Amino acid sequence: MSAGPVTLLLRARAEGDASAEGELIALIYAELRRIAERQMRGERPGHTLTPTALVHEAWLRLGEDAGDARDRIQFLALAGHRMRQVLVDHARRRNAGKRGGGNDAVTLSGIDAAAPEPEVDVLALDQALQQLEAYDPRKASVVELRYFAGMEMGEIAALLGVSRATAQRDWEVARAFLHAQLS
Repeated sequence: MSAGPVTLLLRARAEGDASAEGELIALIYAELRRIAERQMRGERPGHTLTPTALVHEAWLRLGEDAGDARDRIQFLALAGHRMRQVLVDHARRRNAGKRGGGNDAVTLSGIDAAAPEPEVDVLALDQALQQLEAYDPRKASVVELRYFAGMEMGEIAALLGVSRATAQRDWEVARAFLHAQLS
């Protein structure tokens, strides 16, 4: 199986090709923006962080870590993780000014497609994910990949080296755990 264009650009970037980074961002920017828009959809009105700013800040934080990604899926997983960090840091800065009030809210869209999108404090979500990670790191990875990186279950399964059914079960258990923690 031949490597895709993102994989080739990641390899070229890791080997020091200066032009590869510009080509990579041009190739994958729309996908990163779509992920950021999905994440920002449930934010409070007037939020100071835009999807574009979220993508740009996450890109800056990727830095050399992007070289660790072997392919498009791993790169998107890493980008999703960095977007999560940006949202958490943004919420912490905002709360520091308000001494704990007015937490930024995000929705857990996709957790239950039939239910309305509940608003969740991004800091509480991060704390619940940390608890889940202590309990079961793979389940926490499934949540991060699905919610923050916008990946499909098949992509998650391939990245984690498990079957699609196992990834789906992990998602369902993790979703129940997070629901209990955030309720």
